[in-house]
Amino acid sequence: MMSKRWMMYGGTALLLLLSGCQKSSNDANTAANQGSAQGQQAAQAPTPPEPPKPFVLAAGTSIPVILSTTINSRVNKPGEEFEASVAAPILVDGEEAIPKGARARGTIVDAKKQGAFKGEANLAIRLSSLTVRGKEYPITTGLYAGTEKGKGKRTAVMTGGGAAVGALIGGLAGGGKGAAIGAAVGGGGGLAASGATGGKNVEFPAESRIAFKLSNEVTIER
Repeated sequence: MMSKRWMMYGGTALLLLLSGCQKSSNDANTAANQGSAQGQQAAQAPTPPEPPKPFVLAAGTSIPVILSTTINSRVNKPGEEFEASVAAPILVDGEEAIPKGARARGTIVDAKKQGAFKGEANLAIRLSSLTVRGKEYPITTGLYAGTEKGKGKRTAVMTGGGAAVGALIGGLAGGGKGAAIGAAVGGGGGLAASGATGGKNVEFPAESRIAFKLSNEVTIER
């Protein structure tokens, strides 16, 4: 009687053990199948595209702008800022990096009214920033400069590099062949004639189109 009872207990325990082993095996198989399915889904998921690369404007790139206000050697002072807008789209590899009308800001580097420096009036400006798609980018450009001699001789020049304005004006004051009246010298075009008018002081009128050249590489986000 006792042995039958123990046999019954043993059989029940064996059934429970087998049932637990089968459940563990099923759970392991289920987990393995789920992991395999997830791995397949991950393998099949498309690779996200790389973000577009920013535009890189090389040093020497021409930045044509239109002045928003008049700048005059008698009225304005060194260190003052001026506003302008980009006159034409600027392309990089055939794509528009900077749209026409983008905001530009500049700085007056030199401004001397008539009689303040050996009877001459001097004016020199450069760009300091561009605002593209809502973001402002600091930049450095060459100078656009003009001088007005005491007897009404006028000269307007531009420099593509970062030549010191003192040396630039000094070269013009010598009156050599390089100081041709109304000549545009160096980098970038522009309206030299309108940039040199203004009586006995140098004046760059509002709406004048002036081209500056970048002194350093600039990266513009898309």
